[in-house]
Order: sequence, then C-alpha cells, then structure tokens
Amino acid sequence: MEQYNISKGSSFYAIGLSYKKADAEIRGHFSLDAEAKLTLLEQAKKEGVESLIVTSTCNRTEIYGFAQHPFQLIKLLCDNTKGTVEEFQEVAFVLKNKEAISHVFRVGSGLDSQILGDFEIIGQLKSAAIVSKKNGLLNHFLERLLNAVIQASKRIKTETNISSGATSVSFASVQYILNEVENVSDKEILLFGTGKIGRNTCENLVKHTKNDQITLINRTKGKAEAVAGKFNLIVKDYANLQEEIQASDILIVATGAQQPTVDKHIIQANKPLLILDLSIPKNVNENVTELDNVTLVHLDHLSKITDDTLEKRKQQIPLAEQIIEEVKAEFNAWLETRKFAPTIKALKLKLTDFKNAELETQRKKLNDFNEAQAEIISNNIIQKITNHFAHHLRDDAISTDDSLELIKKVFQLETSSKNV
Repeated sequence: MEQYNISKGSSFYAIGLSYKKADAEIRGHFSLDAEAKLTLLEQAKKEGVESLIVTSTCNRTEIYGFAQHPFQLIKLLCDNTKGTVEEFQEVAFVLKNKEAISHVFRVGSGLDSQILGDFEIIGQLKSAAIVSKKNGLLNHFLERLLNAVIQASKRIKTETNISSGATSVSFASVQYILNEVENVSDKEILLFGTGKIGRNTCENLVKHTKNDQITLINRTKGKAEAVAGKFNLIVKDYANLQEEIQASDILIVATGAQQPTVDKHIIQANKPLLILDLSIPKNVNENVTELDNVTLVHLDHLSKITDDTLEKRKQQIPLAEQIIEEVKAEFNAWLETRKFAPTIKALKLKLTDFKNAELETQRKKLNDFNEAQAEIISNNIIQKITNHFAHHLRDDAISTDDSLELIKKVFQLETSSKNV
C-alpha cells in the first residue's frame, strides 16, 4: 500500500503549512481566498493534476492530492499566493501516502487544530471537496478518504468529550475578553467584519457577555444587518467606522482582507481600547501599538490560553486516536480491495474464457449435453476460485504486490493501471 496510483508514478501527498511552524504573517503570505482557490484548481487541471482539494483557513493552508512529485503541488500553491518556495521550505511540510492519509484524518478530526477539538475545519474540508468535485478534480480515492474522515470526525464528536467547552477562535476571543475586562456587560463593543468568524464571535458575545451594546460594521451593510437581526443588535455604516471606534472600549476585527483594514490613523479615542484581530492575514496594523491607550491581541495569542477545559480535552486524545485508527483501518481495507480488484476482474474474465472454450468442446462431444446445468456449475466454480484468490489477497501475512504479480504471470493477465 505504499503507492496509490492514478497514473504510473503518481503518489498521494499532503503539502502545506500551519500555525505549528508558520506565524500569522507567513500564513498570510500563503492564504487563498475563494477566487484564488478556483484559479489554483484551473491551473492544476491544465498541468495534468488529476485529483486534489485545497483548504485555506486562519490556521493553515494545505493541499491534498496526487502528483508524480510534490513540487507540482508546491508550485500550484506558490503561483497563486504571495508565498515563495524559499518561505515554504522553511516552515512547511510534505507528507506522502500513509503519512498523508493519517494527517488528513487528524486535521479533519480536530486533533491538529490550534485549539484542540475545534471542529470547524471539517466543514471547510467538505466545502473544499465540493468545489474540487464541481471542477472535476475529486477522484474516487479522495472522495472516499474525505467520507472516512467525516465519519471519524462525527464519531469523535459524539463518543468523546474533546469538543466540550471552548472550541473555536471566536469563543477563545470572547473568553479572553471575559477574563481580561472588568464589567464587560457595560462596555461598548464594536465588531468589524461579519464573515464566518465574525458571525460566530457575535453569537458568542451575545451568549456569554450579556452585553446589549454591541455594534456591527461590515463593508457590505446588508450582511451585517442579517447577522444583527438575529440578536437585535445595532448596525452602522462603514463610513462611520472611525467615530464608532472612538466610542468603543473593545474592537474586534474579523474582516478577512488581504491588507490591514485598521491602523493607528483611524483611532482617535483617548480612553483605553482593546483590539482583538481575528484575521489572517493580520487586518490590524501593528502601528496601533504606538498609541498608549491601545492593547492589541492577535488570534495567535488567543490560542495560547490554557485552561481546565483544554486540559480535560487532552485527556480525550487517546480515545479519539483509537476511533481514527478504527475508521482508517476500514479505509485501508477498502483501499487494499481496490488495489487487487482489477486483477480479480481480469482473472474472472480469463476463467470465463476457459469455461466458454471447454463448454464448446463438450457440446461437440456429448449428444445429451445439458446447457443450463453446465452453465450454472461452471459459473459457481469460477466464483469460488475468484473468491478464494480475493481471500488470499486480503491476508495481512502475505505480500499483496508479490501475489498480484504471480497471478498475473500464471494466468497471463492484463489489467488497468488505474487502481483508485
């Protein structure tokens, strides 16, 4: 199972970078918005890549797919982001075949998340798979793998307590506010940006701060109004951003832009201002820290919050890993079956040729030849023989590759190279 062939010489790779080795600035260099992802997929098709999915979140940008050499995938990433190959080599990872499969399971199951047990990533993987499928870049192997990862994720979520308590960056930001700000229910809070992280943060703010003085601003006012309507919050025009910041005690920035959307020049408040930047790339310019009244906290800092909940989650890791191994074993069993399926099919066709030739001989020899009975008996024999070979090939004690080659040689079989 060392090679997962689509075309001769190709292997399955997971390449990318995450919060583990790349800081927020470097991750920003490699971030991909929706348009860039589509451009990357189009380039992949032109360059002969047969199957891949790409995901880009605040914590990671990764590509899972088939290539003859991992540089094919690295080039796709660098061609469509601001990142360079040199930066990639310093902080990124390249995993192949078994290691790549294990990595996808850990990512999708929340074990590789910056905040342990954060299951938002599985939804992002599902979305990435849908986009790849629409663009003809999701083969049977990768679709089956993603389905197995989704299954493992669901089991871990329901059979363990690894997702109890705090989960996402949005909750961690609210937890930080609750821990650091006194009388938070009386503070003026401004949320700038109502994308997915902004919406989640808004929901957590309303739920945990008991504050009804939360104001929303988004470049597209309608999106902010849609979020505000759920919680009866205030919405202001983007043109009012500067004066709303001036009136605020806490500013949460979740704008998701490629360039900073807030810097010191639009901050004129004289009172203390806590700014939480939940965006990748950073959307708050570091120059705001030049202002004496401003405290800036980035999501990288939020992830370092260690509390009792996180420690309890860590105790659930062995059980989660056990579930992954169970689901992964089922996937590998399917993969092994797919590996020898073309040979079993070719063997069945060869045996059918033998049967047809022998039946034709017997028809000529026997006057009372029973056509129907002969057909039933011979088909049963063929099925038993192929089942016997399939059972042998599933035996972990034998080398599947060696057995396949021997069967092909003995029966002079020709099989397709498309195994997955």
